[in-house]
Amino acid sequence: MLSGHKLPGYRFPLEVIGYAIWLYHRFTLSYRDVEELLLERGIAVTRESIRTWCIKFSDLFAQGLRHREPRRGSRWHLDEMHVEVGGVTHWLWRAVDAHGIVLDVFLQRHRDTEAATTFFSRLLGQYGVPVSLHTDKLWSYGAALRKLPVLHGVEHVQVVSTARCNNPIEQSHRPTRRQERQQRGFRSRRRAQGFLDLHARITNLHHPARCTVPAHHHQKQAFHLWREVAQQAA
Repeated sequence: MLSGHKLPGYRFPLEVIGYAIWLYHRFTLSYRDVEELLLERGIAVTRESIRTWCIKFSDLFAQGLRHREPRRGSRWHLDEMHVEVGGVTHWLWRAVDAHGIVLDVFLQRHRDTEAATTFFSRLLGQYGVPVSLHTDKLWSYGAALRKLPVLHGVEHVQVVSTARCNNPIEQSHRPTRRQERQQRGFRSRRRAQGFLDLHARITNLHHPARCTVPAHHHQKQAFHLWREVAQQAA
């Protein structure tokens, strides 16, 4: 059974809470699945408690992971995907670097110039000015670039969404779709944004390293970093 330091006001130790949240966001699991996995380890906790933990700590964990991520590439691939939230059409704007590492995800109601400008502003605030931008043919991207003087000198490559050079962004949508199907859709915009933020950061955390480091060593580093973030969140 997992054990460790307890948080004020919580019956279970931090290690249990962090492990449950990691399971839910790392794999395509339901709250019931996580409940059963914990029970197998001798931890009897309700699905409602797991849901509450995920809502309470998702933002803290996502911020902790984001601040610990290494410097990302300066070639950005951007795209947007259709998402239903509470039966209302939303658009999930996503940016990844050339290696498929997620830079940011942002849920918005629209797919227009204002939405594209807002997303660009978020990225610029976090990562600075890129060398190049790869997008699909959506006209909102070009209009947003013209509205932001800092991006006027940035190379803008427009391609069809299925083109090979834009493949990293296309591949990055797959985990989101799997989670969306598992949850039978998102019900709240705020909750969906919090879930997708942490889901993206955990996906980055376990992204296969493109180097000579053995896979098991990379995963050990990922587990250590997750425990460090959980401790800070406490």
